[in-house]
Amino acid sequence: MARPIAETPILTGDDAVRFEKLRMEVESLSKEQRAENTKKLKEAVKKAKEYITICI
Repeated sequence: MARPIAETPILTGDDAVRFEKLRMEVESLSKEQRAENTKKLKEAVKKAKEYITICI
């Protein structure tokens, strides 16, 4: 049986300001910056996989 989804909290004060600042930074990234971020993320995931073992 599905559980109801809780309401999303409304950000106020410093949290709202920080969120808006981070949102604007992400939207203003150039294609080169996005590509570099993607490359760094893929490298980090590859490195993390060396330490992670999943046993099912």
